[in-house]
Amino acid sequence: MNGPIGELLKTPDFLRLWLVGAFANAMRWLELLASGLFAYEVTGSAMAATAVVAARQLPQLLFGAFAGAVSEAVNRKTIVMLALIVPAVVSTVLATLATTGQLSLWHVALGNLLSGTMWATEMSTRRRMVGEVAGPHRIVPAIALDSATNAATRMVGPLLGGIVFGWLGMKGAYTFTALVQFAGAFALAGLVHPQLTRRLDLARIPAEIAEGLAYAWTKPTILLVWGITVVTNAFAFAYSGLVAPLGISAFHVSPALVGLLAAAEPIGALAGGALIAAGVVRMDRRLAFAGGAALFMVALIVMALSPSYWLAFAVLVLGGFGTAGFGNMQTTLMLTEAPPDMRSRLMGIVTVGIGTGPLGVLAAGAIATEFGPRTAVLVMATMGLLFTAALTIWLRRRSSVR
Repeated sequence: MNGPIGELLKTPDFLRLWLVGAFANAMRWLELLASGLFAYEVTGSAMAATAVVAARQLPQLLFGAFAGAVSEAVNRKTIVMLALIVPAVVSTVLATLATTGQLSLWHVALGNLLSGTMWATEMSTRRRMVGEVAGPHRIVPAIALDSATNAATRMVGPLLGGIVFGWLGMKGAYTFTALVQFAGAFALAGLVHPQLTRRLDLARIPAEIAEGLAYAWTKPTILLVWGITVVTNAFAFAYSGLVAPLGISAFHVSPALVGLLAAAEPIGALAGGALIAAGVVRMDRRLAFAGGAALFMVALIVMALSPSYWLAFAVLVLGGFGTAGFGNMQTTLMLTEAPPDMRSRLMGIVTVGIGTGPLGVLAAGAIATEFGPRTAVLVMATMGLLFTAALTIWLRRRSSVR
């Protein structure tokens, strides 16, 4: 393979980081779907299903900025390895409980919370390392490839989750994810990643986070990234917690087709990300970011109104082209607009924005409990679209005044 992607794949350390990230992320999405299916099967409650999913994502809100500041001091390879080993141990414990027939909903929720704490380090450690290994001249194709791969994991993970859960139950799902994550940690051990570290001063972290926020306030592009990240995760991706209730009660399909519905948006994101990585699609990065988020929200509105499962699936695939622009430019803009000594901190703050997703998931769950999952998706996506438009207009005016 020639071109920038071919060069990247011939770089051993990039290849190792890329593949480990791909497999680890697929296991995270597998567990998310399996835990939502388990919660809905046990309780029949959309709120319970969304609460369990939210537990996996909540640590990004609570610890994202902290993780970003820590990764400026601590070796990032060490952090990434812990982010593989700790969830693998958690999955092993949960698989054992499921095998012995003792697995309860609170075990799954607690496991999601513990594993999610390590997931909070993803943006500020592994994704930053991807850009560092690629080098400044290859950062755009590197992040595009990693973003497209992340979309693939969000497609493959739920598909596997639906199939494995339907076939082997929770014991099979957790055994599978534990084995893959242990293998990932073993593979990453050989990575060579030189990094200048400094003494970790925990008392200094709040001040470093404040410095990052103060810097972000002076940069409209960084504010745009953070603001639309919050809106998209809180209002648009909230639909992820309702995939099981939508598939089972609204569209009346099997667990395997629930997994396919969860994979619909990532299928489109994978196709769109591949076009960006290959250089076929070129547009203003800010437009690709904000416009992509808006396209995704429009697709969710149409999906919520769809009378047919397959129409809903097709519309979500189209919406995935929007999340390709959103997800790719989210990291690219931060790595190109922020100075090196601020990048992990600012990406940690972006992780906090991503971490608002569980709040949206819980809100969507509450609306779904009262009015049904279709109405919940419709309300949340419409609000997200309005906030996206308002934020974009405000920042454009603020930038022109400056």
